[in-house]
Amino acid sequence: MKRKFAHVNYKDIPLFKDVTEEEWNDWKWQMRNAIRDIPTLEKVLELNEEERDHLSQTLDQFKMAITPYYAALMDKENNDCPIRKMAVPQLKELYVDPSDLNDPLNEDGDSPVSGLTHRYPDRVLLMVTRECSMYCRHCTRRRIVGETDTSSGKDQLQRDFDYIRNTPEIRDVIISGGDPLVLSDERIDYILTELRKIDHVEIIRIGSRMPVVLPQRITDHLCEVIKKHHPVYVNTHFNHPKEVTIEAQKACEKLANAGVQLGNQSVLLKGINDCPNIMKGLVHDLLMIRVKPYYIYQCDLSEGISHFRTTISKGIEIIENLRGHTSGMAVPTFVVDAPGGGGKIPVMPDYLISQTEKRVVLRNYEGMLSSYTQPSDYHSHDPQKCEYCQNEFLWAKDGVAKLLNEGGTLKPQELRREQRTNGKH
Repeated sequence: MKRKFAHVNYKDIPLFKDVTEEEWNDWKWQMRNAIRDIPTLEKVLELNEEERDHLSQTLDQFKMAITPYYAALMDKENNDCPIRKMAVPQLKELYVDPSDLNDPLNEDGDSPVSGLTHRYPDRVLLMVTRECSMYCRHCTRRRIVGETDTSSGKDQLQRDFDYIRNTPEIRDVIISGGDPLVLSDERIDYILTELRKIDHVEIIRIGSRMPVVLPQRITDHLCEVIKKHHPVYVNTHFNHPKEVTIEAQKACEKLANAGVQLGNQSVLLKGINDCPNIMKGLVHDLLMIRVKPYYIYQCDLSEGISHFRTTISKGIEIIENLRGHTSGMAVPTFVVDAPGGGGKIPVMPDYLISQTEKRVVLRNYEGMLSSYTQPSDYHSHDPQKCEYCQNEFLWAKDGVAKLLNEGGTLKPQELRREQRTNGKH
């Protein structure tokens, strides 16, 4: 049966009962009135003494910000509500697991200039602000996001643009933060305009949770600004079907109608979406609002979020329950963003069972095994006769792909067997 999305009913919440519809739909009003302290939160949720004490201890170290819109999605009485868990601080955030890392993805280490991370050959991450409209409790950048609520000034941005301009292999820029859509339309237009002045930048992506936590931000004017600079893609961050409301649907449809292709990046979170059926419900809802499920991330090793982590096998289980059981368009890629800056590594069930020079044995989602006969007369592609192979910007210059193309050896640094022979003549 086709899912019917619900409106957010904010008038039932005493804190918002006198808020006008005009105010409620004003994203700047939502930002100004974000819930940041315990007395205000208690006007939305029922807190017992223990919860109040735990909140007080946690807020001594971490900030809280919950948009009124997102607060209206929370279950007032049930502290097991998935929306509540993603928004309200918990004492568990103060626990640092032995596996926790301050910068688990080594974004600072891969930063050739402040505010920019260059890990993959042809793309960079441009972090334009440290501010979000809401501070998600599972945030991987909690070391910087919300700490100062600052945005990059024009001098800093110009240094970032200069680096991109002087690095011709960069063709894809991901604008992130914080949440870049906390910036004004004018500042967003400026950033997009400057990037479009760089000839080799082909694709611009914006990473934002605004369609989820503050859909009012997706205004007609913002869509017109983005439309001027296509191709622009937007990746957003829905984690649970309860986040898919009529308001979220309208926000995503505005972007889609402006020619923006939308993808979704969920994070696998214990007690929130670590269930194949919840995830199936989510990806189905996403396609209904014109958002393509893109990634499911294994929860990172950031400090203070170990209580959200699941096993990697749980992610594989979810993919096993999606692949073949629903449309391929609805199946995201499950990835582990490897600690130490290893990047996104796809992890999936084993579908390749065995192979010889003649045949490959594969299994499908039902467990059925099939063999695929390989061609005996196949001749490999000739790079000397291929115009694309003559374009050095398309060559793989690192990793396993380089080994396949050029041969050679790729080995870790500081091998023990090499250390044993150091100095040997």
